[in-house]
Amino acid sequence: MSGVNEIRSAFLDYFKKNGHEVVASSPLVPRNDPTLMFTNAGMVQFKNVFTGLESRPYSTAATSQKCVRAGGKHNDLDNVGYTARHHTFFEMLGNFSFGDYFKERAIELAWNLLTRDFGIDKNRLLVTVYHTDDDAFELWRKIAGLPESKIIRIPTNDNFWAMGDTGPCGPCSEIFYDHGDHIWGGPPGSAEEDGDRFIEIWNLVFMQFEQTAEARLDLPRPSIDTGMGLERIAALLQGQHDNYDIDLFRRLITASEDATGVPAEGKNRASHRVIADHLRSSAFLIADGVLPSNEGRGYVLRRIMRRAMRHAQLLGARDPLMYRLLPTLVAEMGRAYPELQRAEAMISETLKLEETRFRKTLERGLSLLDEASADLGQGDRLDGETAFKLYDTYGFPLDLTQDALRQRGVEVDTEGFSAAMERQKAEARKHWSGSGDAAAEAIWYEIRDKVGATDFLGYDTESAEGVIQALVRDGAAVESAGAGERVDVVVNQTPFYGESGGQMGDQGTISGEGFTLQVSDTQKRAEGVFVHRATVTEGQVRRGAEVELEVDHARRARIRANHSATHLLHEALREVLGTHVAQKGSLVAPERLRFDVSHPKPMSAEELREVEDMANEIIRQNSPVTTRLMAVDDAIAEGAMALFGEKYGDEVRVVSMGTGLRGSKANRPYSVELCGGTHVGATGEIGLVRVLSDSAVSAGVRRLEALTGDAARQYLIEQDEKLRQAAGLLKVQTVDVASRIEALMDERKKLERELMEARKKLALGGGGAGGDESRKVNGVAYLGKVVSGVAPKDLKGLVDAAKASLGSGVAAFVAVSEDGKASVVVGVTEDLTAKHSAVDLVRAASEAIGGKGGGGRPDMAQAGGPDGANAEAAIEAVAAALG
Repeated sequence: MSGVNEIRSAFLDYFKKNGHEVVASSPLVPRNDPTLMFTNAGMVQFKNVFTGLESRPYSTAATSQKCVRAGGKHNDLDNVGYTARHHTFFEMLGNFSFGDYFKERAIELAWNLLTRDFGIDKNRLLVTVYHTDDDAFELWRKIAGLPESKIIRIPTNDNFWAMGDTGPCGPCSEIFYDHGDHIWGGPPGSAEEDGDRFIEIWNLVFMQFEQTAEARLDLPRPSIDTGMGLERIAALLQGQHDNYDIDLFRRLITASEDATGVPAEGKNRASHRVIADHLRSSAFLIADGVLPSNEGRGYVLRRIMRRAMRHAQLLGARDPLMYRLLPTLVAEMGRAYPELQRAEAMISETLKLEETRFRKTLERGLSLLDEASADLGQGDRLDGETAFKLYDTYGFPLDLTQDALRQRGVEVDTEGFSAAMERQKAEARKHWSGSGDAAAEAIWYEIRDKVGATDFLGYDTESAEGVIQALVRDGAAVESAGAGERVDVVVNQTPFYGESGGQMGDQGTISGEGFTLQVSDTQKRAEGVFVHRATVTEGQVRRGAEVELEVDHARRARIRANHSATHLLHEALREVLGTHVAQKGSLVAPERLRFDVSHPKPMSAEELREVEDMANEIIRQNSPVTTRLMAVDDAIAEGAMALFGEKYGDEVRVVSMGTGLRGSKANRPYSVELCGGTHVGATGEIGLVRVLSDSAVSAGVRRLEALTGDAARQYLIEQDEKLRQAAGLLKVQTVDVASRIEALMDERKKLERELMEARKKLALGGGGAGGDESRKVNGVAYLGKVVSGVAPKDLKGLVDAAKASLGSGVAAFVAVSEDGKASVVVGVTEDLTAKHSAVDLVRAASEAIGGKGGGGRPDMAQAGGPDGANAEAAIEAVAAALG
């Protein structure tokens, strides 16, 4: 039981047997502590439990917590590779009591695990206690049987832990292992304590006080928080004094040696160690949603990655190295941390992309740096302007400039660098203060300049804590806002998605001590500032307040489903209609999805059904939705689709979902698109997609609208209910509704024909010859009638029948509608058209009913007018025109 994986399992199993809940490691990006850049201790995920803000269904717990110390207050980056125990990434084994057991049980559990289960020689162990903690001193004597000489009282803060200036705090007790007098160093508290003979392996924190601004009070429920570095205890149990000699690091370093062909000896020893350590940090950070960037957490990740890549270059690696070592890491740690396995493709692509780009930057930057510093020697300084030019123009980071020059004893004028950076920002600010849109955006650029871009956490969480960095009301920054006021809120980190790529912004709540805001929308401004459009519903909110951010989970879930369904429908359309189909715009809302595609004609019902069937086929696969980070050109070269109207940087997220079942897509990723939006974890979460319509937007562009999940199911339920109602009215089974309606339509057409014939006969005098009601006008046979119950479209039929009955003559019929409007048709037999035109005659009738003329042919013309009361006058007007 000496392997890292076995030790981790043994620790967790031990505490499980002793009544503890084994809790999974929380992400490296803290969701409940906005003051931390990264999770750096096991207690971080339990912070709100210790302070009483949160309750859990258990009172004791044990974890193996992944931690990073490479930014902010806890930064071990520069020491990694050169010492035996510094890491940027490490695992913290810990057990916790939330008001359950206290000092005695904590000491007993720790001592028994170390000496009984782990078999560590008790004679090699010694402990420290806070100098006033007599309880702990006596308990160590009682439980461990340690002599007083091995229970060392420490009067400094090394043995008194505090969460902050205020909050829970208490004394702690550290357990040390004596590696023997062949190693230089003295016990804790001695003048030689910085030596490597006595190594701390476990710290037991006894949280028994609450520090307020005025006093230190006893906690009503004292608690326990312990932490033991897995790498340190593994070194001890494997008989090693150096963490980098444990099994896990030996395998990673061996993989690095094999890939470079350079043994981990002499000056190359540190480089291999840096690569092994930084590979762990990089892989776990990427798996938890951090991507390399030039700000915040992304910048720290980029520094870690590039430091390792610089050491790969020092080892002579000509091609990207770190991504080739990733399979070894996943094999070693993937079982304990499945997120590594899930994100392996994303991690690999990110490492390869970053190292490829960095090698170009490094080669170019080192060449320029050599030219700029050729005349500098030991003790000289490179001027800040030159260092800034390398950074601003050629992308060569300041820390790499410093690192490269340090080997020659040359420093960098960092004050001059900062001054050049500030001058550039000031120049940029001038361009923000324009008019129109530029002026409106200026406030967001100013905020970005002061506090940086917002850290988006929403790919893997929908709740987090943050600190309000700006409040904006009516376009101006304010310090506070009260109940009922609308205000735009900028927070240092957020799970809220800002509207982009067709996906609507998130809604939800932001709350803090004594106040609540309702977020109605989230927008992205000024290249990465997330703006929460909110209304204060309770209390007074102030800049600088710590807040909890909670996305509307149900709404986000519907948006995710609709966004992923858009991708599937897009690919299905390309399969059914052809590869000319490309998205031309979209709307991804919680209620529905809508997207426009290039296609020259309406889709047939069969095509729509086939598209829908294909999309649902992939949904039923319930296959994982994966993301990778790639260079945009590489992604497109591999077949990823870029969407219309989207702007892409050098690095893009590539979202893949489903497995093709036929044709060129068979056994390959079904949908692969460049996309920065949020998506379901697996296609099955979409549930169902239902296409509602296909309509024209403009020439060559069609618009599809669709529903997913519960909305689609509810739509189908409503359609089914309407079908049942129709079946009930028709008195048939639902399967017979269509045939019954078809029969009724045929019957209706027959009845309409019979009715029309009857109306014709009635209009023509009850079936007798039309001439029976005709009269002679100026020697011309004329039949003029006002008819009721006849539609205007049927008047031509009456005129044709009358002309046939007359043989030679003129017929005029006027129909009056229910709203009092009149329609008139005049017909002239062929033998009379040379003398009398139907067009002239109908215009005379039109004038009588208030119309504006009419039109047609010499033998048949029609007109209309608003004044149906003068229908008889219209008939007489035609007669007058004949005279």
